[in-house]
Amino acid sequence: MRSFESREDYLETILILHNEKGYVRSIDIAARMNFSKPSVSRAMGLLKTGGYILMDKDGLITLTESGEHLASQVYERHRVLTSFFTKLGVDPFLAAQDACRMEHVISAESFEKLKAHLDDMEAADGDAQPQE
Repeated sequence: MRSFESREDYLETILILHNEKGYVRSIDIAARMNFSKPSVSRAMGLLKTGGYILMDKDGLITLTESGEHLASQVYERHRVLTSFFTKLGVDPFLAAQDACRMEHVISAESFEKLKAHLDDMEAADGDAQPQE
């Protein structure tokens, strides 16, 4: 794996696939990420060595506690950034693409401020609902 961004993308994909299907195999990751099976196998070996995943004898992949923690953080950043851009009027597909790039580099402080601002925006939208 070439970078922390790649590691984060793999972990996020594993989390999403697990949430969708209840299980994850390398072939599922390869299909979702449009990567070759050998590339995914190498990445899984590195993630396993790094303590982020476990792989059973049948090839089922699960996140370790540290892997799940990191994957959850990345996935939250992705969801919040996508939501924020969409609320600003950005096309949802483009918003998700931009979020995917930014989720790796945004600082914790900036992310928390953006998340709080998004919460404020949503609260204001709720206040703007017509009263009966």
